[in-house]
Amino acid sequence: MAKLDKFSDKLYLFLKGLGMGAANKVPGVSGGTVAFVAGFYEELIYSLQKVNGKAFKLLLNGRFRSFYQYTNGRFIVILFAGSLFSYFSVSQLLDYLIRNYELYVWSSFFGLIVGSIYYISKDFKDWRLQNIIAIGIGIACGIAISLMNPAKENDNLWFVFFCGIIGVSGMTLPGLSGSFILILLGNYVLLLVDSVNMLYRSLADIFSGDFSFLQDEIRVRYLKIIASFALGSAFGLVFTSHILAYVLKHYHQIVTALIIGFISGSLGIVWPWKKEVYKINDAGEFLIDSKGNQVIENYKRFIPNFSDIETWYAVLFILLGIAIILLIDYYGKRSKNKA
Repeated sequence: MAKLDKFSDKLYLFLKGLGMGAANKVPGVSGGTVAFVAGFYEELIYSLQKVNGKAFKLLLNGRFRSFYQYTNGRFIVILFAGSLFSYFSVSQLLDYLIRNYELYVWSSFFGLIVGSIYYISKDFKDWRLQNIIAIGIGIACGIAISLMNPAKENDNLWFVFFCGIIGVSGMTLPGLSGSFILILLGNYVLLLVDSVNMLYRSLADIFSGDFSFLQDEIRVRYLKIIASFALGSAFGLVFTSHILAYVLKHYHQIVTALIIGFISGSLGIVWPWKKEVYKINDAGEFLIDSKGNQVIENYKRFIPNFSDIETWYAVLFILLGIAIILLIDYYGKRSKNKA
């Protein structure tokens, strides 16, 4: 486990949490990929695995210090504090950038994922047939998910709880975007935009001493939704971490091969040049959801026009994304050599 004795180490881990949290909110980008590239993926999985029967026994017996140490509490608290903070800061900035500079944002993410594939695969030397097959399966799964059509929005609290379990997969499974899965389930806007905004407004009201929102049925409904989603996410984190810890221990190379394939297959999700395809009813009219927004059926991807200057700007952002990963790799090697 990483030592976090210095303030700089704690700050660096908090910043990693910021990156992971922001990535989890962007459709097509996986917080697990950030964890993998930043070098704390396995510690994240094994730390979450420590939330087990023994941990709850320590907690029930009032041995809070032992519980904190056993679960690698300092690592978990700092990392998830960064992730949570990003939902009200970095992710808000990302929302603005996607609305106003969509092509360049997707280009940057595309470059980051291309760089991540290089970063993960460069040290992978085990090219046995079973691992090659695993890469192929990963690519096929990633492509299949990118071609699925989104469902309709559903605010049933049990379904929202299920969305939390599935959506958090992007934090523990590199290449699998939890946000994109929520789009497919039809609840991305409900859970990661509307409910988060309502929670933010409610927290602001609480800090100002105004509790009148408790009489607002719509606001309370959204708070119930975000609470169900959070509970599902917490359950999903612990549940999937136990499974992943086992398979990483016993099938490390196959899992790595699957991750390489899955990230490669998911590149289509973040392909920068795409446009929304909206659902149309039998009368030839656009379907509208409960909030008055047109319902997206899927995305149509296309080859860009290279005579357009905007395309070349996008290519530069792709190269920038790749360069960021290469720099992370370079400074990671330097720090290891100094150690």
